[in-house]
Amino acid sequence: MRNALRAIAIAACLPYIGLKAAWIAGSHLGIPEGSELREPGERTAMIAVNAVSVIMDAAVVVLALLLTRPWGRRVPAWLLALPVWCACGLLAPIMTGFPAQLAAGALGFTKTAQQDDERGAFLADWVFGVVYGGFIVQGLALGALFVLYARDRWGGLWRGRLADLPADGPTRPAQRLTAVVATVLVLPPTAVHLLWAGGSAAGLSEARAAERGSDFYLVEAIYVLFALATATGVLMLAFRAGRRVPLSLPLALAWVGSGALACWGGWLTLAGLTAGKDDDRAPTGLMSVTYPGQMIVGLLVLVAGACFFSERAAARREA
Repeated sequence: MRNALRAIAIAACLPYIGLKAAWIAGSHLGIPEGSELREPGERTAMIAVNAVSVIMDAAVVVLALLLTRPWGRRVPAWLLALPVWCACGLLAPIMTGFPAQLAAGALGFTKTAQQDDERGAFLADWVFGVVYGGFIVQGLALGALFVLYARDRWGGLWRGRLADLPADGPTRPAQRLTAVVATVLVLPPTAVHLLWAGGSAAGLSEARAAERGSDFYLVEAIYVLFALATATGVLMLAFRAGRRVPLSLPLALAWVGSGALACWGGWLTLAGLTAGKDDDRAPTGLMSVTYPGQMIVGLLVLVAGACFFSERAAARREA
């Protein structure tokens, strides 16, 4: 089964890498006439962004090999966990959002604002199907491989119930404080995403406000869901809420939720930094605070999770 999942994960990367490589080489495959991506001034930025995305997707191939080959068991825990956390964070919103967008489109909702007459379509529709469909397959295959790997290597650290966690410990006060701080810090960006999901254009750049449609609203709602998942996971772990709940549930909520917040917050922050001051896509003040804010929360939960597992591992060694 692992060999099959590895083959599926690697095969799912090839269309995306091939398409990006074609664009870097100068091809206009899937880029319609009139798209801003064909503008000469966008060439350098397009090469840079596509090169980064090719490297990121190629990392999925490396992870698939690492999770299934004997040498992968010798890799330091942090060197494996960090890239998998990033992959989960980047892929999870796509795996939930793209099917929801397809469903909304099938029900007749407008996907984006109608601007094709003014600027031309950004990309051909089939490109999104190929790219996001591949991401979903990658996420499912890579997620299954990581669960199998983690069960074999670290199963004792995340199995059991919340009730099995020690009532007191040297870092218990710090865990509670961190959970409360993370929950408080995630409230402002969550409120902003909820505002945008509800239809408000407050704090949006001119271009983002003009492009809103069902796709935009669904993405913003999904950010809210991942923020709530993060807060729920860390609070359950810190305050032992739901003692009969499997330990894997709050860990999964905190793991995936924090990854989505940090990685997409970081990606959107980076995209804003590359936009020119006169660009209508340049982030507003509210956007410049919201995206880094959610990134900080995700990183804070990541550090707290590393401390949690380190303490668990130390306790098992002493036992």
